[in-house]
Parts: sequence; C-alpha cells; structure tokens
Amino acid sequence: MAKESDRDAGDTDAAKTRELIADNIRRIEEMLRFLPLADSTVNDLRSKIGLLRTILLEQRAPAFALVGRRGAGKSSLVNAIFGAKVAEIGHVKSQTGRGRWFEHTSERGSLEILDTRGVQEGSAPREADAAKDATASIVVELKKKVPDVIVFLVKASEADSAIDADLEALERVYAELEREHRFRPPLVAIATHCDVMDPKRVQLHDQANQSPEEVEEKLARVAEVEHHLETKIKEHTKLAPHLVWTRGVSTYMSFGKDDAVRADERWRIDELLTTLFKHLPDAGRGTFVRIARVRELQDELASNLTRATAAICAGVAALPIPVADVIPITTLQVTLIAGIAWLSGRPLDRKAAAEFLGAMGVNVGFGFVFREGARALIKFLFPGGGSMISGAVAFAGTLAVGSAARSYFLRGATIDEAKAAFDASREKPALAPAKAGSEEDFEKRSGDWDIN
Repeated sequence: MAKESDRDAGDTDAAKTRELIADNIRRIEEMLRFLPLADSTVNDLRSKIGLLRTILLEQRAPAFALVGRRGAGKSSLVNAIFGAKVAEIGHVKSQTGRGRWFEHTSERGSLEILDTRGVQEGSAPREADAAKDATASIVVELKKKVPDVIVFLVKASEADSAIDADLEALERVYAELEREHRFRPPLVAIATHCDVMDPKRVQLHDQANQSPEEVEEKLARVAEVEHHLETKIKEHTKLAPHLVWTRGVSTYMSFGKDDAVRADERWRIDELLTTLFKHLPDAGRGTFVRIARVRELQDELASNLTRATAAICAGVAALPIPVADVIPITTLQVTLIAGIAWLSGRPLDRKAAAEFLGAMGVNVGFGFVFREGARALIKFLFPGGGSMISGAVAFAGTLAVGSAARSYFLRGATIDEAKAAFDASREKPALAPAKAGSEEDFEKRSGDWDIN
C-alpha cells in the first residue's frame, strides 16, 4: 500500500514538473519575438527548444519489431535487453503464438516490442492465431502500429540454411509498412546464439579469461556468419537500403524459479542497444536510455540536452531587458538538472534538482545566484555589447550546471566531485551564440573573454 502511495505521489510530482517545464518553454518561445538575433539563430533556438520539449515532455515508449524464425531467439533478446525475465522462451515448440505488441513497463519506463511468430515454423505455436501463416500474423499487427526499428534475427548456425525464405518474408513486412504507413524503418540484423559456436567452451562474454587462440578462432567464425548474413540481405535489393547494422551476439540468460538471474552470458548487447538508440526518434530516446542503462548513451543524451539548454539560456540572456530573463533562465537550469536526473532513472521532479543544488553547498549556491545578478547588471550597464556578454555568462553557467549534474547523477560522483566538475566546466572557453551566425562563430570572436 505504501509503495502505491509513493508511486502516486511520484506521478503527481512528475505531472507538476512537466507542467512547469511546459509553461517555461511557452514563455521562452514568446520571448524569442524580442530577441535581437538573426533569423537563422532564432530558428536554431526554436529547434533546440523543440528538442527540449520532445525529450522531456513528449517522450514515448520506443517500438521495435523482432522478426525471425522459431528458435532465432526473439524472446531471449527481449530478456537480454531488459536484463530480466519479461518474455517466456519456447525451449522445444514455438512459444509465441501470434504476432503481438508486448509492452514491458517498469519504474524506468516502457518499451513496446512486436514479438512475432517464427517464420518457417515446423509446428503450430502454443497460442492460437487466426492468421494463416507467421508473416500474415506480423502484417496484422503492423497495421496497428509502426515500429521505429525492425530487428531481424537468425540463429548463427542457420545463417546459410534456407535464409532466402526468411528474407522474402521480411520483404513482405516492409512492403506492408510502406503500404500502410509510407515508412520503411531501419533494419538491424543479428546472428544469435554465437555463444554455442565452436569452440563451444570459449565464453565470448568473458574473453579475458579464455585462450586467446581459441577466442580468435571463435570470433573468426562469428565474422564469417556476419559477412554471409550481410551479403544475403544486400542481395535483396528491397532490403539493402535499410540495413544499418549486422552483428553476431549472445543473448543467453538463465532464470531461476523466482525469476532471479542465475546465468548471464550476454555479449555485444550494449553495442546493439547503442545502434537502436541511434536510430530512434528523439521522443523515444529518453525512455530508452533509462531502461537500457548504458552509461554512454545516457551521457550522450544528457550532453545534447545540456548544449541545447545552454544555447536557449544564452539567447534569452541576449534580450535587451535587464533582469527580465533571470527567472526563465533559472527555471531552465533547474529543468536541465531534473532532466539529467530523469535520464539516470530517477523520477522527473523538482525535488532531485533542488536536493542537488542544496547539496552543492553555500559557496556554489550563492556564487551561482551572484553570477546571475551580475550578468543582469552587465546588460543594464552596457546595453548592446552587454547583452552579448550576458549571453556568454548564461551559456557558460548552464554548461557548468549540466556538467556537474552529469557527473553526479550519471557517473555516481560525490558532491565534491560534482563541484569540481562545475568549476572545471566554467573555466573552459565555451561561449554562447552571437547575435548572428553559429555558436562556433561566437566562440571564435569571444574566446579570450573571462566569464568566470
């Protein structure tokens, strides 16, 4: 009961935070009309505001379609992505009876996966399905929702066994997507069960403790399978333009009766997750990095968020109205902290940001407020050029806030280490966009200014 109450409170806080973010974004968009900047720069700021809105306010569950024959390891891949037992695995007969969108929901978010009937089935699946064949079953589900990425799976030992029939089925899937949605998603091809290739005793997930010669032998066999798989796909001209990645992987995980992990031999899953991330729309990336928990992906998205927020703050700071920008900029910087905390897996709320700023200590806290006041005073005392300097200070300050937040929330740094990251970032000559031109143009003209 207590957990449900905490969850409800968290949902309420998240809703209030999103409302605050939305209100501030609307306010800033109205302020853009008064910015003394070139149209190209204003358009760039609007694009960055759009990124901020999409990642923090319009996030949705990413959607993946897994296509392959029975035994290719579709359900195992689902479990490997989540690092937990979320899909049943058919050890003997086909387990997935029909193409269905499977939604996995946790406190970190949801993923939608079209876990399909295996193509070229040798026996009827355990679940009933009105569709005549596996591909028809997939097509039925694709009419309901379009996937962001299609993942084609083939067992490594079967990569040269009647694979043309699999690829013909995949072509049919793409044709249906084109007809229904006018969209052809990127195609990721993976050879599964690489862990059982000869030499079988070599563990790909633990290569440091294996015989180097045998590891090299096994990797050579994997490379042969990858080359063959890629070649076969590229022979199908309707599929070739959409292929973005071909790799061999291991998805093996074993679970006990209580669903606890008792064996984990996953290999190259982080590479797969990175590839999927790169081909997702912005609306699905935030949720994906929260669930995937790949540190590099979280840091990449947080860095993009930081740069976008810093550019917006710099633009707002260029307004020729003293002090009027303090609240919007401060709110944006708090939003940035909350957003980075959210990417790390925490709830989206102002508490995490407030706790972080409080933990940063009096010296940093009061210094931060003082710099904001000084920045507004510069603009008041030196109109025109003062706005440019004001933008530089706002830009550098926001980068410093983002750097400290990434260090603390994503890398597990102590608060003292976060303070050090804050100070180190402020010392870098990375300044705001100018009144006209790009961010790089501004840095070339203003790189010698002291903004600390």
